[in-house]
Amino acid sequence: MRRLFPVTEETAAQDSAADAARAGAAAYPAAGGVGEHVDREWSLAELAAAYAYPGQDRTGGAAWLRANMVSTLDGAAQHEGRSQPISGAADMRIFGTLRALADAVVVGAETVRREGYRPARARADFAAAREAAGQGPAPAVAVVSAGLELDFSLPLFTEPLVPTLVLTGAAADPERIAAAERAGARVVIAGDGAWVDPARAVRALAGLGHTRLLSEGGPRLLGRFIAAGVLDELCLTLSPMLTAGDAQRIAGGPPVAVPRRFALVSLLEDAGYLFARYQRS
Repeated sequence: MRRLFPVTEETAAQDSAADAARAGAAAYPAAGGVGEHVDREWSLAELAAAYAYPGQDRTGGAAWLRANMVSTLDGAAQHEGRSQPISGAADMRIFGTLRALADAVVVGAETVRREGYRPARARADFAAAREAAGQGPAPAVAVVSAGLELDFSLPLFTEPLVPTLVLTGAAADPERIAAAERAGARVVIAGDGAWVDPARAVRALAGLGHTRLLSEGGPRLLGRFIAAGVLDELCLTLSPMLTAGDAQRIAGGPPVAVPRRFALVSLLEDAGYLFARYQRS
């Protein structure tokens, strides 16, 4: 993996080494592979530093909502209904790192059903850092669902390290709410009607002490966060694949009146995948 932006002294040094390695390989083709060691696998600590949440001087102690999504070159967020086929090894390492940094992972009910979501697990590599940050051993998973059409017998609800949260509206079916609570989930009302209000959901999670939030989709949930103006950051993996077809984009739902402007703060590359980090400008 290598950093493309922002350009630092280390970036420039890596580029110089890469240029020298390419020149050497061209002059001595039999040597081969001279430049292979210029790019290296980053440690989890380096990835955690690259994706650290902003401090209180930036957030004012309020919740910070970031989303993590993957897209192909032609804009597909899924292949055959799932994101895994367009992902890669480095993308999954970043996926795991982002989870390890979060207080809560926010995900839509449809994504839970399609992706076969399981509880977030504790990872020894991040245990000390989470303890130092005042976090539990693993992030809570917060499922956003209006109809609560969820299988509460799944491990996500029956075997989590920390109780799974279910965000729903005040008009949700009381029997489904009771079923969720019997399974061990904590139900959080975050809307006056059937739907969850995105801004209220963020405030409700912050009220529970979850200020470092990570949304993993799906596209409809991300679209609602964007429309409500509560998305602070987008971590976007650009996969070097083309799928065609009519797959969803990373965000769906109604358009915003004026496009939201975000600023590029970081760009990494590994094996043709680009890992961009954008923040609200």
